[in-house]
Amino acid sequence: MKFASTSSYIASEDLAVAVNAAVALQRPLLVKGEPGTGKTELARQVSASLGLPMIEWNIKSTTKAQQGLYEYDAVSRLRDSQLGDARVNDVKNYIRKGKLWQAFEAETRVVLLIDEIDKADIEFPNDLLQELDRMEFHVYETGETIRAKHRPVVIITSNNEKELPDAFLRRCFFHYIRFPDIDTLRAIVDVHFPGIKEQLLTTALTQFYEIRETPGLKKKPSTSEVLDWLKLLLAEDLAPEDLKRDGKASLPKLHGALLKNEQDVHLFERLAFMARGRG
Repeated sequence: MKFASTSSYIASEDLAVAVNAAVALQRPLLVKGEPGTGKTELARQVSASLGLPMIEWNIKSTTKAQQGLYEYDAVSRLRDSQLGDARVNDVKNYIRKGKLWQAFEAETRVVLLIDEIDKADIEFPNDLLQELDRMEFHVYETGETIRAKHRPVVIITSNNEKELPDAFLRRCFFHYIRFPDIDTLRAIVDVHFPGIKEQLLTTALTQFYEIRETPGLKKKPSTSEVLDWLKLLLAEDLAPEDLKRDGKASLPKLHGALLKNEQDVHLFERLAFMARGRG
């Protein structure tokens, strides 16, 4: 099984190599990159490309590693025992399987996405070391050991909000998704908007890269944001001349799709004001 670009996802050559290397090594693939560069979508496309089911574990700031294995609902069991419910005789009735358990017991190999691992506390990655290494864990309440029937393809994403432990990094194959160059971005746009007029696309992408390269920008617009912007331009039936700006510093049409905070909007407004003053 080899991963490559799909009809709806353009994967660079080095990204495809990273995915296939992680699969061959049977190690988790740790993917970093700017928000909006397709890290989560990568896992879905790997699942589709390799013909494997996908299990998605979305990490929050409150997520604990144990939740990925299982959770024991002691409160419900206590309540049922007070009510005389016969279910209390089997502790398995109060075990809720986590995403790792689901992946381990799947009848076929699956793609397991652990999305935005850097949102959790610093101990979260370390708490998963043994389970991801050995592909097994112990259920203390029942005394059983859960072992993976088929080793899942594990894809872990991070937005680099915090550093991950060295012991965890050592067990992963790492890839950083660089922001695509203009030729790759054109190919991505062609997948989503086939037949878009060349002059409109050239004008829009030129403006987009000018915005990304503006010094002092707090949040650079991403791939997903340029796709949203192009969708709006097409919906409004704008022509290339409609995108004309009064200098590189002025705000682009429908800038709310590209600039996502007031600091960046004010930056362009200040730059435009200074440009007019110099004029």
